[in-house]
Amino acid sequence: MLWVRLGSFNAIEQERPGGRWRRWLGGDIPSAETLGRTAAAADHDDLRRALAGHYPRRRRKKTLHPIGKKWRPLVFDGHESNASFLRSCKHCLKRTLKTKKGPRTQFYHRYVMAMLVHRDGAVLMDIEPQGPGEDEMTAAVRLLQRALATYPRAFNLVGGNALYLHPDFCKLARVHGKHFIAVLKNENRDLLVDARSLMASHRAVVRRTKATRYQWWDIEGFTTWTQLGQPVRVVCSLETSTVRRQRTAKPHTQTSEWLWATSLPKHLAPMPLVVQLGHGRWTIENEGFNSLVNEWHADHVYRHDLDAMVGLWLLLCLAYDLYTVWLTRNLAPELRRGRTRRFWVQRIERHFFNGLPDRARSP
Repeated sequence: MLWVRLGSFNAIEQERPGGRWRRWLGGDIPSAETLGRTAAAADHDDLRRALAGHYPRRRRKKTLHPIGKKWRPLVFDGHESNASFLRSCKHCLKRTLKTKKGPRTQFYHRYVMAMLVHRDGAVLMDIEPQGPGEDEMTAAVRLLQRALATYPRAFNLVGGNALYLHPDFCKLARVHGKHFIAVLKNENRDLLVDARSLMASHRAVVRRTKATRYQWWDIEGFTTWTQLGQPVRVVCSLETSTVRRQRTAKPHTQTSEWLWATSLPKHLAPMPLVVQLGHGRWTIENEGFNSLVNEWHADHVYRHDLDAMVGLWLLLCLAYDLYTVWLTRNLAPELRRGRTRRFWVQRIERHFFNGLPDRARSP
C-alpha cells in the first residue's frame, strides 16, 4: 500500500475482486476494517526494531557519509498530521479557535520525528506522538532519550529549529557527549541581544557564490544563556541574493539573516561547516515531511486510533528508507537520469500488481 502510494485501506479493499494480491498473500486480502484493527494491534517495539536494523546495514555498506569529516546530525522537528472539529479520540490534542460561529474546539494529532542527515540524503529514524497536555519539547526529549539508547553511535550532533534551543533538550545531548546546533530567535532573547551587540563590533567574513553574497560572524564564549550552564557559540549568516519574480520577471534583491547557537567549538567545526549544518535542518522539511505528506499520504488517517496511527507512521518510515536506498543505490545513474520518482513508483506498481518477471528490470 505504501510503496505503490494507494493512500488508504479502502484502496486496498477495492483491489480484492481482481485477486492481484493472492499470489503474494496466499489468500484473499482482508477488508479495510480488518486492516485497521490489525494496525491498531501492531507492536511498535517490533517496528522500531525493524527501523533500528536498517541503520547498521547502511553503515556496513558505507552509504551514510558524514557531513564534513565526521558530523552525523540527528535533526528533530514537529509535525501536525490532521485536525478536525468533529472527529476526536482520547489521545487528541485540543485547541480553541475563533470562527464565524464563535469559539470552537479543534482536535488534532502532532508528532516529533528524528531524521539522520548524511551527505547524500537522510534516513528516517523514529517518531514520537505528542500527548494531551504536553508540549512538543516533552515529546522531543522522550524521543531523544530513546534515540540515545537505540542508536548510541549513529549520531554525534542534534539539531532543530528555535524551539529545540531548550535547556532540557541541549543538556540531555551534552550529558551523553553529543553536540547541539539550533536556530537562535527571540525565544532566547538575552542571548540574541548579546550576540547582536557583539557582532556589531566584529568584522564580517565575506564569501560569494554565483548567486549569493554571504556575510558571516562567529563568536564563542556566550554565557548569557544561564539555564544551559555552559558557554555557547553563536554563528550568524547574512545572505543576499538576486531572484527573478515570476509575476514581473524583474530581478529582486532579497536578504535573509540566520543565527545558530551551538556547542561545537571552532577547532572541530569551522564557520562554513556550521552554516552548512545549520541549513541542513531544512532536510527534515524538504525530504521528510513534505515528501511524506505530498507523495506518501502520510497525513491520511487510516484509522483514528493512536496505536494504529503511530504504527503506520513507523511503517511509513521503514518503507521510505527502503525505497530511498533502493532508488539511490540499486539503480544505476544512467537508469535514474531524466526520470522522476513517480516513474519508479509506477514501475513498482506495475511489477507488483501485474507480476512482471524478475528479468524486466529496465524501463
